[in-house]
Amino acid sequence: MRQLVDLPHGLDYNEWLASHTLALFDHVNLVYGTVSEFCTAATCPDMTGPGGRSYAWYDERGKKSRVAAPQYVDYVMTYTQKTVNDETVFPTKYANEFPAQFEGVVRRVVRLLFHVVAHMYAAHFRELALLRLHAHLHLTFAHLTALDRRYALLDHKETDVLRDLEVALRLREPPSPRAAPRRARTAPAPAPPPRPRRPRPRRPPPPPRDGRRPSGTYIVNSIVNISIC
Repeated sequence: MRQLVDLPHGLDYNEWLASHTLALFDHVNLVYGTVSEFCTAATCPDMTGPGGRSYAWYDERGKKSRVAAPQYVDYVMTYTQKTVNDETVFPTKYANEFPAQFEGVVRRVVRLLFHVVAHMYAAHFRELALLRLHAHLHLTFAHLTALDRRYALLDHKETDVLRDLEVALRLREPPSPRAAPRRARTAPAPAPPPRPRRPRPRRPPPPPRDGRRPSGTYIVNSIVNISIC
């Protein structure tokens, strides 16, 4: 997909952006048209995206208004169709040049188309899957994402709502898990000191065989030995 959006050598940058913007407009309009009957003011009273994201419409004078999703999408398609048909903005003749603010116009168009894509994922993906058209939505989203990542057309706050989808579709590398902090090695606890052995009590020497009573020295020595033990 990156090769699809890389600027070819020798081609004008604005001309390249214009061609991709027209392609995105056609694809988003086509995919939404398949589920437009399910997107009504009753089923989609607000223009929402994944995670409860809500989109408000700003007119050309900057006035903000909350409208139902089908009305919002109609505003997007009408504005985009009018813009791409304006020869002073999207020139088709060789002599005409792109205006100085052309990239700003492209940014707004791509942002509005992204809102429509986000709404289809949030509110109408089930219908697209039943119609087996969800792959077309994935491809349109991949094209829009690749164009944005290559030329930084959208603010990160806009695209965060579909960041997990980018990873699931392998359009972006998953965030690397944070490594757990390594525990500092601690010195092993010192071994407990050996328990002192208690000396065995000395047994008193046997009495003399001659049958005489032991002398006083013998008795004292025996008592001392026993006391020490």
